[in-house]
Parts: sequence; structure tokens; C-alpha cells
Amino acid sequence: MSEIIVSVSGVRGILGDSLTPDNIIKYVSAFAEFCRRDSDNKNIVVGRDGRFYGEIISELVCNTLRMAGFNVTYIGIVPTPTVQIAVEDLKAAGGIAITASHNPQIWNGLKFLYSDGTFLDQNQIESLKKIADSENFIYADIENIGFLVNDFSFLKDHVKKVLKLKILDTKKIKKRKFKIVLDTVNSAGSFIAVDLLKKLGCKIVPLFCDGSGIFPHTPEPIPENLSALCKAVKKNKADLGVAIDPDSDRLVLITDKGEPFIEENTVTMAANFVLRKEKSNNKNVTVNLSTSRSVEDIAKFHNGKAFKSPVGEINVVKEMIANRSIIGGEGSGGIIYPELHYGRDAIVGLALILNELADFKGKLSEYKKSLPQYHIVKSKIENVENPDKILNDVIKKYTGENCVIDKRDGVKIDFENHWIHLRKSNTEPIIRIITEAKSEEEAIFIQENFINEIKSIIK
Repeated sequence: MSEIIVSVSGVRGILGDSLTPDNIIKYVSAFAEFCRRDSDNKNIVVGRDGRFYGEIISELVCNTLRMAGFNVTYIGIVPTPTVQIAVEDLKAAGGIAITASHNPQIWNGLKFLYSDGTFLDQNQIESLKKIADSENFIYADIENIGFLVNDFSFLKDHVKKVLKLKILDTKKIKKRKFKIVLDTVNSAGSFIAVDLLKKLGCKIVPLFCDGSGIFPHTPEPIPENLSALCKAVKKNKADLGVAIDPDSDRLVLITDKGEPFIEENTVTMAANFVLRKEKSNNKNVTVNLSTSRSVEDIAKFHNGKAFKSPVGEINVVKEMIANRSIIGGEGSGGIIYPELHYGRDAIVGLALILNELADFKGKLSEYKKSLPQYHIVKSKIENVENPDKILNDVIKKYTGENCVIDKRDGVKIDFENHWIHLRKSNTEPIIRIITEAKSEEEAIFIQENFINEIKSIIK
């Protein structure tokens, strides 16, 4: 049996292996205690992505919360950002999104939301783990068991909120009459993305949008998993392809040529649009440490400033709040637009990038060429016995060199023309290495040399 994974992304495991009824009840009961200690509100929102057997988990989650004395508003199969919006709108004590995000079908999990609709941060997760490990849970007597309310209106509410955003020129988007091939891996984004695109006057070619929960391919929206989408864009002579992950917090694009736009460029494109439209002097943007420098270049172009945070949505959100960023996200295709809510949201991201493309008046492949040009390569070193020692040795080696070292999340080494980010895995004996340079060849060369350096340190 594998170990259940507990992090700022919540609880995640393989269904029937590490994610068992016992573990689900344990962590949901702990979350109830967490909410009880933090709020007098007795309502918790629950929603789930579309993957197989999610209804079994949702029933277990809802009933556990009710047994703990909480009322539950169940909002059905929805994107994780929709759960976040519902928590805010209902002023709930918290929320649980049942999802394993981009993981394969055999996985599922629980993402825990605070009363403001954001994810629990590291300290809050540590508090939740302590409560779970103590197993000192309070359950209600028969007169105080919570009640269940089904409210399936939030998908429409989410779309309405997006379309009402002042920054959007929906008429201009409609005028372009974009033809879009859509891949939502038949999950939570299936109906909401189609609804939004129809309201924006787009012609939709649905590729995998039936909401069945049957993933037609590995669900992480990275180029190697999107070959069918690339082919469909070319076959249908579409303006672009859109890929959304199972819980709809990541947005990835395919150009009119049937080629990856590159997920890093999703956030860059959204930032370009929002910063260009912003009339105030506040043109701050926040992304994580592993996100492309292209965002920094775009911020400078608009006389703004780019801030960096450790990897993880809540870490980006906290940094955004601290520096009052008007746009942010993560390079994996997660756009955070606080005017709507503080969370990665493929639905609002889709509207923002369509407006930017409508303003551009050209093709997405042409737009891609207009952006700052960088290339990221990712790798890992496996079977590392002492990753902390390796990271410390790297810090010692490069201290005093002509670079900037950031130790907030592993080690990031910023040179003038490239950067390298090393992060140790919390669940495996692995060091992940991300390198960005101006070209693919340069990035690969730099990373290969750096990996050889680390291997010599290990020896």
C-alpha cells in the first residue's frame, strides 16, 4: 500500500490503496474540527471533478461533515475554482473540492479551502495534520446532525461573473467568431467551458467534452498528452485549441498551426492583457519561482513589477495579496485574476486570453512570436539519499558567483541569461531540476552540465 500524500494541495492518493474510506473520514473529520475552531459558521461547500467514482467519495465526505454537525452545500461536478467562488459567495466556513487535479484516473483527493475561498497554507495544513493524527473528533448527536442542500447553480454563476468583468470587451471577442477545438478530458470543465465559449460567440469543435469522467488520455495538459488536440486543430482549420485539466484550474493552448503555444505562455499572455488594460499605476504581477522570465519582461514593458513566490497556488496568492498584484499565476497554465477570485481558474483565463487575441487581430501562432522568447526544460535526479545536503552543497558552490540565489523553495540560481531551479520532492527521493534559457539548445546544454555537476557532488 502506498502512502497518502498531504501537502498544500490537500490530500491525494490512489483510490482503494492509499485513499481509503478510513483516510477520507479521518481527514474530513479533521477539517470539520479545523473549521469548528476557526469559525462559528456551520456551512461547508463540497464539489467534485468528473472522474470515476467521485460520487462515492462525495457522499462519504458530505455525510462525514453532517455527522460532525456541519450543514453541507453540495454543488455537484464543478471546477475547483467554482468551489472557491461558492465558498466566498455563501460565506461558508470552508470548502472541499474532491479532485486529484491532473493525476490519472486511479487517483483522487481532497483540496481544502479556507473561509475566504483560498487553499489552506502550509501552517494551516500542518494544523490539519495534527488534528487528523490526534483523531480527537467531535461528532453530533441525533438532534444536531447537519443537513444537506444540493445547489447546482454555481456553474452558471461562475460564467456570469466572468462575463461581467469590467476588463472584458465581449463584443470584440464575439466579433472575431473564434473557431476553437476544446479538450476538457470529459471532466469538470466540459459544460462550463462550452457555455462560456458559446456566450462569447465562438464556434466550438468539442473533442473530449462529454462530462463522462472517462479520461481519453493522460489528463495533465502538457504537449505529449495533447497530440489528438493538435491534429484536430489542423484538421478543422481552427483558430486555436484549448486544453483544460480535470478540475479546470489549468489552461493550455494549441496554436492555429496545431503546435503547442507552451503552457508558460498562457500566464504571460493573460498578464500582457491585464497590464495593458490597467489604467492605474499598480501594474504588479506575481508568479512562482519556476515560471518563465517572459512574465518579468512583460511587466517591465508595461512599467510594472514582477514578484516571485514559492511554487504552489496558495503561495502565489499570499504574495499577490501582499504586493497587491492585479494578475498572477503559475507557469503550468494556472491564471489567477483577483478581480474575480484568488484562485487558478481556467474559465476566467480563457476569457482573458480570447480578449487579448481579439485585440491582437492576428493569429495565435503570430502572437506567440511576439512574446519574449525563452525555453524551459525539466528533468530530475532519482534515488537521492540526502537531497538537503545536495541543495546545501549547490548553495555553497554558487555563493559569491555572479548570480542571485533564492532559497525560499529549494534553490533557484538566477544568472544574467538563464536560471536553474532545484526542488526536492516531498514524497520521493528525487530532486527536480528546471532550467530556462533563450533557446532549447542552450537550456538543454546548461541543464545537462548542471546535472553532471550534481552527480559529481553525490559521488
